[in-house]
Amino acid sequence: MSTLITNIGELVTCDGTGEGGVGARSDQALVVVDGTIVWTGPVASAPAADEVMDVGGRCVLPGFVDSHAHLVFDGDRSAEFAARMAGERYDGGGIGVTVEATRAAGDERLRAALAARVAEMRAQGTTTVEVKSGYGLAVEHEVRALRLAAEVTDEVTYLGAHFVPAEMREDRDGYLDLVTGEMLAACAPHARWIDVFCEPASPHAFTGEESRRVLTAGRDAGLELRVHGNQIDHGPGVQLACELGAASVDHCTYLSSDDVAALVDSAATTTATLLPGVEFSTRSPYPDARALLDAGVSVAIASDCNPGTCFSSSMPFMVALAVREMGMTPSEAVVAATRGGARALRREDIGRIEVGARADLAVLEAPNHLHLSYRAGVPIARALEV
Repeated sequence: MSTLITNIGELVTCDGTGEGGVGARSDQALVVVDGTIVWTGPVASAPAADEVMDVGGRCVLPGFVDSHAHLVFDGDRSAEFAARMAGERYDGGGIGVTVEATRAAGDERLRAALAARVAEMRAQGTTTVEVKSGYGLAVEHEVRALRLAAEVTDEVTYLGAHFVPAEMREDRDGYLDLVTGEMLAACAPHARWIDVFCEPASPHAFTGEESRRVLTAGRDAGLELRVHGNQIDHGPGVQLACELGAASVDHCTYLSSDDVAALVDSAATTTATLLPGVEFSTRSPYPDARALLDAGVSVAIASDCNPGTCFSSSMPFMVALAVREMGMTPSEAVVAATRGGARALRREDIGRIEVGARADLAVLEAPNHLHLSYRAGVPIARALEV
């Protein structure tokens, strides 16, 4: 079955052309067959198709690629958010509250909450999401989280090294043995990625050497690498990610000149994924995306939707924050939220509108992509069902 999508106000291809690589064009149409884009071009040259979808002058763009999200959890941490707004500094300790609630929740409760969060994302234009474990921190609970995540996405990440759970706090080495041994063996068949919260500034997270141990064990088990790094303070996360060839190092809030240089040198393999919703929700300084882009760093934007430091699933909100607070142009922010996220997941089939790519599309109740940051907070984006 072929579908011609026409009467597009602006087609945003994110193909690397134009300002910021956004590839915005007018008077365009596209044809989709069995979920794949098979033709794009001027409306006047459009081939016949089995069906015609008239989008009424709206903007069509690639679906957002949210390459960092924690969606398998139970419990509520709104009081923690209120405390931060009153001046309390984030140190990672609240993760334990979610671990306790998530362990106590039944499978169906977690499955229903996960499905609702993914639906909420699609209603705001996100068509691909990476989902991490990390709120189980025991073998059976981490495996359960990964199995549930795999029901909604192919981008599943094992994050046993998210936090040292209460029962192991006096035996960090023992917990690392578990994360890199029995837990890894049980979880690796259910995941594509391994991640670690590399943050020596937090007593609840992991040092550089501990993180290296986790990542190398995961790589030896056949998993690809991701890193939480440099969120709370300067630290070794960025350098470690670049050295080991991780696909993405996420947060990048506190960067030295050496960190930036490493990201520039590793731009072909490692993407700096910025999570501005976290800075919004923790009153932390925003990363300087302008400086990173100007230096030649590969940059993505993701939501980091999670119950503690950013309970927002809205990629349009992240785009608006990137423009307002991190120095990106509207076009650069859209590219970072689509093709940038695809790079962070090492995917060539999403995040762009080109022949051969998946027809994972979003549509705006607006004539062009500028409205994503111009109309911040207004629900104008949704996944386009073709």
